Amino acid sequence: MATETARPKRGRHRSPSGPAWVPYLYLLPHAVLFLVFIVYPIGFGLWVSLHRWNILSDVQRFVGLDFYLRLVTPGSPQFTFFWKTMGNTALFTVLSVPALIFSALGLALLLEKPIAGRSVFRAIFFLPTILAVSVMGLLWRWMFENRTGLVNILLDLVPFTQQFPFLTNVGWAWIPIVVGTIWWTVGFNMILYGAALAAIPRVYYEAAAIDGAGAWARFRHITWPQLNPVTLFALVTTTIGSFQLFGQSHVITAGGPLRTTQSVMMYITEEAFTNFQFSSAAAMSVLFGLLLLLVTGVQFRLTLRDLGRGVR
Repeated sequence: MATETARPKRGRHRSPSGPAWVPYLYLLPHAVLFLVFIVYPIGFGLWVSLHRWNILSDVQRFVGLDFYLRLVTPGSPQFTFFWKTMGNTALFTVLSVPALIFSALGLALLLEKPIAGRSVFRAIFFLPTILAVSVMGLLWRWMFENRTGLVNILLDLVPFTQQFPFLTNVGWAWIPIVVGTIWWTVGFNMILYGAALAAIPRVYYEAAAIDGAGAWARFRHITWPQLNPVTLFALVTTTIGSFQLFGQSHVITAGGPLRTTQSVMMYITEEAFTNFQFSSAAAMSVLFGLLLLLVTGVQFRLTLRDLGRGVR
């Protein structure tokens, strides 16, 4: 009697963990939050920027790229103040980002050495990151106050020096903002670099020591290439955070003197909630976001190219 060969039953594929749609069920909460808090606000902001938005009217007139053209037309108030505050923000980024990267790396290298109380020092440097920006701003505003600030009090004690109006002097007003930001946020990058340094195999340094490599050679050919991924992450996140400057300037200098420390985020907020030009502010936000994406993309490209060279 001929026996029939057993054939697999046809049907939907079932993974060992259950039906194929189960993973999507776990992704659903994040997808909903992403759509509600990311996709919808971006889409609504684009829609507002293309219309003359009036909260008191039921009809919003379509104006196309009118508000974007104002941002690239010299002579318009939006052009003047937007690019001025963009330059202020870029200046702050150029001053703060390298300092935050190299100071964090220096602190991590110092605290990697077997010194007493390393954990205490790590905690001391990291603690400022838990402060709210308002607390940090008030603290550094008090320290650089023109007459009663701690810095000017100390200057009075030093011979041949005098008090200096940091908060009301063009150019010098950036000092409390930049120094305060470094003190406030350097601990986060320090922890990142400390974890990366601890993950580097010790055999690399032992082999280099046998070959007679000095401290600088070990740092250049071993430590720095191994830290490239962390440096890329720290560079991108620090740059994005610096371009989003708002609280420090708002609390310490209120954007003064003469708007020289007003950031682009401060101006967008002023345009929307003081001047009630929501469409103009939305167009500025979209353009600012595109510029930030461009800067981040260039950073990724340059850093990954250097990383590839280091691997080869």
